[in-house]
Amino acid sequence: MRAAEPRSAAEQGDATTGDADAEHPSADVDAKRPRATPADPHAGPRPTRLDVPAPPAATWPRTALTRAVVRRALRELPLQARFAGTGSVGKGGPLLDVHDPGAFHRRIGSQGLIGFGESYMAGEWDAPDPVGVLTVLAAHAAELVPAPLQRLRGLWALRQPPSRRNTPDHARNNISHHYDLSNELFALFLDDTLTYSSALFRGFPAHWDLLAAAQHRKIDRLLDLAEVGDGTRLLEIGTGWGELAIRAASRGAHVTSLTLSREQRDLARERVREAGLSDRVAIELCDYREARGTYDAVVSVEMLEAVGEEFWPVYFRTLDERLVPGGRAAFQVITMPHERMLASRNTHTWIQKYIFPGGLLPSVKAIERTVRDHTRLAVTRREGFGAHYAETLRLWRERFTERAGEVAGLGFDETFRRMWTFYLAYSEAGFRSGYLDVQQYLCTKEDLAR
Repeated sequence: MRAAEPRSAAEQGDATTGDADAEHPSADVDAKRPRATPADPHAGPRPTRLDVPAPPAATWPRTALTRAVVRRALRELPLQARFAGTGSVGKGGPLLDVHDPGAFHRRIGSQGLIGFGESYMAGEWDAPDPVGVLTVLAAHAAELVPAPLQRLRGLWALRQPPSRRNTPDHARNNISHHYDLSNELFALFLDDTLTYSSALFRGFPAHWDLLAAAQHRKIDRLLDLAEVGDGTRLLEIGTGWGELAIRAASRGAHVTSLTLSREQRDLARERVREAGLSDRVAIELCDYREARGTYDAVVSVEMLEAVGEEFWPVYFRTLDERLVPGGRAAFQVITMPHERMLASRNTHTWIQKYIFPGGLLPSVKAIERTVRDHTRLAVTRREGFGAHYAETLRLWRERFTERAGEVAGLGFDETFRRMWTFYLAYSEAGFRSGYLDVQQYLCTKEDLAR
């Protein structure tokens, strides 16, 4: 997802040449699945065990205050929160079943939402319908903490570690943390296009057998926005596993695609080669800040989420500098409400700790202000389709659950699987509640010579 990650940053190696394949089989739904690859000496070992920190020690007054705040918040919500041995609260709805109230409250009192997520990972609470519970919580996110405590957020909220800033040195580690887990892991729950971002469906409810076509529909709409066609010089920031580059090259474009994930680069190159498009696609292991040359168009899918607020001006200046006069930049990005972005931008969250280090979701207002203040680009089009992301995430989550045994076979333990389930459910709930949205933008660069 940006996660997100959206969703990666930038990568490369020398483009290899191969015979042109008029049929371009990898551009079809039956794209090649990843094969086991030799261990990358630059990547860390695959996890076989994920340890959740033990519940923190906490004073009785702090735990009692946390219990009171939590129960006060849940009492007014349309859910049922059942605490083992101590009764239930809530107005009825999806069940939040807390097996270990003491550990649950100590974690939340010490680490807020990080503690809430870790409590799920540790099995201290569960839910028959986790998306239902999390959707209710997301819809009332601004009301869960009383206003007096919200005003003191700077005193109690955890801060992001400096090591997670997306400087050129740190960005590679942040991207690798998520995208270099295992190509095989992602292949277990993604469709055959290996596209890890929101699809665009014709209607709801979405079905698994339509997901690949919906991913192509999303990619094609973005390429259409950028007017990518025969002879277009295209820069892609964030390769993923290469599907967008393949479809752009199939239109006749010459693509330079950047990523920071070695595993994604290697598999994307293989897929490009099998599509017979190596003469039109170069995939580089390269930070977006290191990109050179000029292009007719720039595209990026769910990459901005991984950039970090302090580097948003650098990111958009890069789009500006790489585009020729009259060029077009089309990008897809997950957004959150501006007020919530301002309230949480310095907070260390569960998603940042466990899934997307260094990331931050921008708001529509923040994007448009950054483009206006730091570039010569103009935002000329924006379209949201958050409900489509909720359905995309549902399909991924259901697939991940169905193939849990195969995930375990790759060496990922039960705690990791609970973490990943929580991540997918948490993200889906954000879109179902309307707390999150996903947008496609078009920015244009004026041609002053005309």
